[in-house]
Amino acid sequence: MLKERAARERRMTVINGILLVVIIIVVLQLWLLTASMNAYLGGDVAIALPAALASLFCLALNVGLLRYLRQRK
Repeated sequence: MLKERAARERRMTVINGILLVVIIIVVLQLWLLTASMNAYLGGDVAIALPAALASLFCLALNVGLLRYLRQRK
C-alpha cells in the first residue's frame, strides 16, 4: 500500500511538471503572436514566416506532451 502511494505521488509529480511546461509553452505562443502581429502591423513582413514556424513547433511540443499524458492515464 505504501509503495502504491509513493508510485502515485511520483506519477502526479511528473504530470504536474508536464502540465506546467504546457502552460509555459502556451504563454510563449501568446507572446509570440502578440510580438509578431505588432511587427507585422508595423511594416516588418519578414517576421511572419519565422513566427509561424516557431508557433507550429510550440504546437507540436504541446500536442506531443498532451498525448503522452493521455497514454499515461
